[in-house]
Amino acid sequence: MSSFLARPSCLRASTTTALVQQQLRTLTTTTARTYHQPRVPSSSIPIPNVSGRVPLPDSLSAEGFQIEIPSYPYGPRRVYHQSNTGLYGSALIRFGNNVSKRNEIKTRRKWRPNVQQKRLWSKSLGVFVRTRVTTRVLRTIDKVGGLDEYLLGHKAARVKELGPWGWMLRWRIMQTPEIRERFAKEREALGLSPGLEEKSLEEQLREFQVAGIQFAEGKEPKSKGQLKEEADRLIKKSETEEFELGQEEDLFMKEEPKPKVA
Repeated sequence: MSSFLARPSCLRASTTTALVQQQLRTLTTTTARTYHQPRVPSSSIPIPNVSGRVPLPDSLSAEGFQIEIPSYPYGPRRVYHQSNTGLYGSALIRFGNNVSKRNEIKTRRKWRPNVQQKRLWSKSLGVFVRTRVTTRVLRTIDKVGGLDEYLLGHKAARVKELGPWGWMLRWRIMQTPEIRERFAKEREALGLSPGLEEKSLEEQLREFQVAGIQFAEGKEPKSKGQLKEEADRLIKKSETEEFELGQEEDLFMKEEPKPKVA
């Protein structure tokens, strides 16, 4: 009778132990799962994966095209590797102590960033982008006016906050016609020549393919020796020609006359 009554308590103890084990956060070294991103409307270039790969459509992959995203200038983060797969800003795991009030006994503890799984709207892409993001970065996104404005920040501190995953998203929205048109207007306002942002990614790939065909046919650019010979020829030509000095006055770094002291 005693063994029969003790059996339910054993079952309850084992069930409680299993629940506790499920609630504990396990440490794993496996790679993070990629986000299931939606398809971008009116565009054949999808949103890149966390690994940095851009799956191309069949029309371009059949011709041997490959897209390489420019490398992140600050490189992958060596501390808190989970921040490489989301918008974590400058958040890190902080360590400290719990100090008891009575005996002042210190117990080690850690503070983890508040990370949420969100769907953020991208105006240029026209879809919701799935990503992990901290609450601090969410407040910054609301402050600057959206995900696109946060990713397109030009200051070095903002680029450093993006991390590798934010850098990939930044590259993807820069391929959209809206952002290319915006950059073209900025270059025109500054008086600069039009850049590659006025052309779509597919047009750029086509031009690179044509350049590769010309290189294969022998229409290669000039070598260093040929450029050096051409520069020497221009220098010798300038030595034989005569130039009239004094036509234009160069005021750059001109010293002003000092007043005479009586």
